[in-house]
Amino acid sequence: MNPSAKTYRCFFLFVVLAAITAAHAQAPAKPRPANASNPLNDPAVERRVESLLRQMTLAEKVGQTAQYSFGIATGPGTGRADTMDAIGKGQVGSLLNVNTAKQANAFQHAAMEKSRLHIPLLLGLDVIHGFRTTFPVPLGLASTWDPDLVQRTARIAAREAAASNIRWTFSPMVDIARDARWGRIVEGAGEDPFLGEAMARAYVRGYQGARLDSPDSIAACAKHYVGYGAAEGGREYNGVEISEHTLRQYYLPPFKAAAEAGAATYMSAFNSLNGMPASANTFTLTQVLRKEWGFRGLVVSDWTSITELIKHGIANDGPTAAAKAFNAGVDMDMESDLYQKHLAELVHSGRVSQATLDEAVRRILRVKVALGLFEHPYADEAAESAAMLRPDAVELAREAAERSFVLLKNGSPAVDEDGKATANRAAPVLPLSANAGTIALIGPMADNAANMIGSWGGQGKEADVVTLLAALRQRLGESRVKYSKGAEIETASEASIAEAVAAARQVDTVILALGEDAPKMTGEAASRAHPELPGQQQKLLEAVAATGKPVVLLLFTGRPLVIPWAFEHAAAVIEAWFPGVQAGPALVRTLFGESNPGGKLVVSWPRAIGQEPLYYNALNTGRPIEHSDWNQPQTDTKFESRYIDERNSPLFPFGFGLSYTTFSYGATTPNVKGMSARALRQKLSGATLAAATKPGAVIVTCEVSNTGSRAGEEIVQLYVRLEGTSTSQPVRALKGFQRVQLGPGEKKTVRFELGPDAFALWNDQNQYVVEPAKATIWVAPNSQQGTAAALEITE
Repeated sequence: MNPSAKTYRCFFLFVVLAAITAAHAQAPAKPRPANASNPLNDPAVERRVESLLRQMTLAEKVGQTAQYSFGIATGPGTGRADTMDAIGKGQVGSLLNVNTAKQANAFQHAAMEKSRLHIPLLLGLDVIHGFRTTFPVPLGLASTWDPDLVQRTARIAAREAAASNIRWTFSPMVDIARDARWGRIVEGAGEDPFLGEAMARAYVRGYQGARLDSPDSIAACAKHYVGYGAAEGGREYNGVEISEHTLRQYYLPPFKAAAEAGAATYMSAFNSLNGMPASANTFTLTQVLRKEWGFRGLVVSDWTSITELIKHGIANDGPTAAAKAFNAGVDMDMESDLYQKHLAELVHSGRVSQATLDEAVRRILRVKVALGLFEHPYADEAAESAAMLRPDAVELAREAAERSFVLLKNGSPAVDEDGKATANRAAPVLPLSANAGTIALIGPMADNAANMIGSWGGQGKEADVVTLLAALRQRLGESRVKYSKGAEIETASEASIAEAVAAARQVDTVILALGEDAPKMTGEAASRAHPELPGQQQKLLEAVAATGKPVVLLLFTGRPLVIPWAFEHAAAVIEAWFPGVQAGPALVRTLFGESNPGGKLVVSWPRAIGQEPLYYNALNTGRPIEHSDWNQPQTDTKFESRYIDERNSPLFPFGFGLSYTTFSYGATTPNVKGMSARALRQKLSGATLAAATKPGAVIVTCEVSNTGSRAGEEIVQLYVRLEGTSTSQPVRALKGFQRVQLGPGEKKTVRFELGPDAFALWNDQNQYVVEPAKATIWVAPNSQQGTAAALEITE
C-alpha cells in the first residue's frame, strides 16, 4: 500500500513539525502498552505452552492448525467424515458448530483420553447476539449507544454458551460498514470508528469476563480482518480498494480496540484488499496485527477462505494457497482442509519454515491454556438447561430491545430542511394512550417469532419469543386488537390485503409491522441492490394508509430501507431492527410510553439508493455545496459536488433519533481557545496519558435541557473537525458521547474531557500524530446539528 501524497505545509511550520514528528511519531504509531492482565501475556501460560510444544511431533503440530465443522455445514466446505477418529489421532485442533454440552463433551473426551498429549479441542460457534437468550441484532444493540449494556448482553451470551461447552465465539464483527446494500451491516456497529471502538471493547470484555479461564467465559474473535465492510457495490465477498490512510484512520481502529481489550482471536476476511486477499495479507496479518499491535492470540481463517485464494487468482493449487495463507499469518484453517493435507510437506520442502509452524501452534496453544481448557475440558450436562433463559437474561433482553428502538418520526415532518428535529407540526401519535380504543395490528412481522430472533440467532428458539401480537393482546385483551397478516414478507394476495384494509377501517389506530426476512435478506450472503420493503408490503402499506386511519409503522430490518413514501405517509415510524426474544413486551411498553425511546442511528439513512455508500464522516471536496444548500435539490449553481436529481443529505443523519420528549442544546464551550500540538504529541506517544487536570486536555461543556413534559434519556454527541492539516480530515468525526437522563424541565451541563486522540490523525506519511490545525467542536444531538466552537492547535 502506498502512503497518500504529501500536501503543502506552511513554510514557517515545516522545519519544526518535521523535527517533532521524528521525535514523537512512529511510522506507523507504536501500540499502547499491552494489558498486563491479559492471560495471553501470562508467563505461566507461556511456560506450559513451551513445554507442550517441545513434546509435539510434526503431525501433532499440523493437527492443531485444522478446524472442521460438525454436523450440517453452513456453507460450501469439505468437512470430515472421520471426525472422532481424527481427534484421537491429534489431527484436529478445533471444531465449530457443536451445539450441546453432550456433543461437546463427547469430542473433548476423545481429545483428552485418546490423543497422545491430551490437548483439548477449541469448540467455537457463531454466538453473535446471544446464545439461547437472543438479544437485538448487533446493529440494534449499537443503536443503544451504551457499551455497558452491550457488555452485559455479551456476558449473558458467554454464560449460556459456556454451559454448552462452547468456549469460543466468532464475534464481535467490528467491520466499519458504510453501505446499506451490504447484508452484513446488520452484524456490526455501523459506520463510525469511534463508536465501533467502544462496541468492540464492550463485546470483548463481556465475552471474556474478568478472567478468561473462568468456566463461564468464552474467547472473543474480532472479525472480519480487514476491510470487509467496504465491499464494492455493497456486494457480499466482493473486492475492496481503500488506501492505507483510509484503512488506518477508519477501518483498523475498532480492530485495534479489540486487541487492546484483550481479544484472544481474530478472523481473516474473505475479501481482497487492494489486490491482496485478506487471508494471505502479510501487511495486515503480520506487520499491523502482530508487530505494531503486539497481538499474541490466534488468527483463524473465515470459512474456506484459504481454498478461495485459488479463486482469487493468487494460487493455482492447494499447497500454494496453504503456504501463502500460513506464511502471511493465518494460524488455523477453517474448513478448507488444506493445512491438514499439505502443511507437513510444506515444512519438509522449506516453503513453510519450522519456526513459522511452531509460532502458529504456540498461538493456538496459548489460547487453549489461557481459557483453562486443560483443567476444565467438560461441561456439566445436567446443569446446561438451567443456565438458559434465566430471569435476569430475559429482563436484560427486554431492556436491550427497548433501548435499541429508534423513533424516526412522530407526527410530521420529523426533520426540517436542515435536518433538524422539529416540533412536529402534526400532533405526535405516540405514545398511545391506555384508552386508545381499538387497534388493528397488521403485517407479516406482527406474529413472526422466527424473524424476531434475527439473523445468526444462535440457539434461539421460536418458542422463546414473545411476539408483538401476543404482548398486545395480553395488554389490551383480544377484543380490542384486530389482527390481520395482510401479506407474507415476499408475497400477498388481493384478498389478504383487502382483509387488512377492512380491519383498519374498523379501528381507531393501525400498527403496521413490516420488514425484511431476517435469515434470507440480512446477514451473510444477503446483499440487496434494492433495499426496499420486499414483496407486496409497500402495496399493503399504501392500501392501509388510504383508509385515513393513523398508521404507526414498525420496521423490522437489518439495514436502512429506501422507503420515502412510508416516511411521508405514516404518522409515526419506529425502527425496531430484529429485537430478540422479548420483542413483544419491549414494543408494547414503548408504544404505550412506559419506555421512552432513546436509540440513535449508527448508520446514515439514505433518501435514494444512488447515494450509497453514504456516511456522515466524509471528506470535503474542492467544490463543496454550502451547508445551507446541503439538504436542497439542484439549484442554478451546477458545478458543485451534488446530485442533479436528489439532495446530498441523508433522510436521517448518523446519530439521529427522536424521543417522546424534546431536548434543547446550549452553546458548545471549550475551556481553552488553543492548545499545544507538542504537548498533545507527547501524551499521544504514551509518555503520559491525557487527563482533565494536565496541560493539553480540553474540557468541553454544553447545557442540555429537557423542554418537554416527559422524562427522557438523550445521547449527547461530540464531534470534531480539523482543518489545515497534512491530510484532508472528515467534515465531522465523532469523538465522544454520553447518555443523559433528564426529567421534565431539567437541565444538565454535560462535560467532555478530550485527550490527544480527539485531535490526532494519520498524516501524509501514515504516522499517527497531532498537527497544528484549526479545530471546530460541536456538542449535538446528531451529526448535522450543534453550535460550533473553534480553537487553535498551535505548534
